[in-house]
Amino acid sequence: MTEEVETRDPEEPRVMSGAIWSELCQSLEAAGRFVLGEDVPGSPADRAEGFRYLLRFLAAGINACVEHSDPDHPEFGRMMDLNERWGLDNPDCLYLIAGIRGDAAYRIHGDLGSALHLDVQVNAGHYAHGAVAAVRTIASINLQDLEPDDDGTIEIFLGGPKRPENWIPLGDDAQFVLLRQLFYDWERESPGTFLIERIGAPVTIPRPRTDQIAERIDRLRSWLDQGGQLWENMSRVMVSREPNSLIVVPPERSAEHSGTAGQSYGMGNFHCEEGQAVLFEFTPPPCRYWCVSLATWWWEAIDPATRQSSLNGEQAWLDEDGVFRAVIGPADPGVHNWLDTAGHVRGTLIVRLVDAERAIEPITRVVPAEEVLAELGPATPRLSRPDREQLLRQRRDVFQRRYRR
Repeated sequence: MTEEVETRDPEEPRVMSGAIWSELCQSLEAAGRFVLGEDVPGSPADRAEGFRYLLRFLAAGINACVEHSDPDHPEFGRMMDLNERWGLDNPDCLYLIAGIRGDAAYRIHGDLGSALHLDVQVNAGHYAHGAVAAVRTIASINLQDLEPDDDGTIEIFLGGPKRPENWIPLGDDAQFVLLRQLFYDWERESPGTFLIERIGAPVTIPRPRTDQIAERIDRLRSWLDQGGQLWENMSRVMVSREPNSLIVVPPERSAEHSGTAGQSYGMGNFHCEEGQAVLFEFTPPPCRYWCVSLATWWWEAIDPATRQSSLNGEQAWLDEDGVFRAVIGPADPGVHNWLDTAGHVRGTLIVRLVDAERAIEPITRVVPAEEVLAELGPATPRLSRPDREQLLRQRRDVFQRRYRR
């Protein structure tokens, strides 16, 4: 068994005096600007949702910056969770994160599960630094490149001597590994079980030192301040564009800063007043995966577990001409491809595609809500209220299973 010698605690002054806790509380107080700032939606429901978002963002930060940031004794934690959504999360994706360092070697092992797509990605930097360019992808490997055992188990190695298969190199500045599982057929696909260990590390974890805790709390403060500011800035850019418009981001750009390799985006906004509906359509190209989803002002997916605020290529209905036609709005129009805004007047609209043969050409237009069915035509599949309730019940149950403890 490998033994590690515990180094002497440097007795970091801010930890010893308690000043670092006061600094953290000040950062938390300052984060209120993301709810109370100028032009932020301010209805009673928005205020409640905004402060709930801050609590969730704090909890996610504790996971990513404190609990799962130890590169010597790594453990996968959920970067997003059922009730911890941020950073324009994908409702089809289960995200796992663990801290690593570039001069070590790691082994990931477990049951592969049955997700449509798996991507394991090594990154430098951290989301807490508050800039897209502050996170850089070093290398990644996906399901098509992996060689599992016959029983469905898998071993993936990070760093150390180069291996002929299931190996990812580490750069000197590697800081975290991000594991994504994408689900298409929610009823049949199930998550894998993944464990991570630093090769050669002892099982027992030493007591934390004051300098380690100081570093993690400082990172958490940056997460709240700079990270929170980044997501607000990104949201403002999207929402301030021409209403109901999208820009298409090619895959070579999305993969540079921790985006999924091979994934392209159509990013923009929805703007839908009461009594209106937004008709949204595009022709999905041949691809491995696609989805469309809605997010709030705070860049959290609109409750995907109990509202149909997202649809993927397995769930969506395509018309006979191969076009995906959806209705975005707060009121159920009684059609299959409804995307529920949950009463949000404006927010982010995003399309994701993996390994797409070509870019999408989205079309949007606003119509009175009572004219939706006439605009779509008689061939559009109708959905009764009991059928909708059954679909929503299935969504809720799938999310509870996917995120079960």
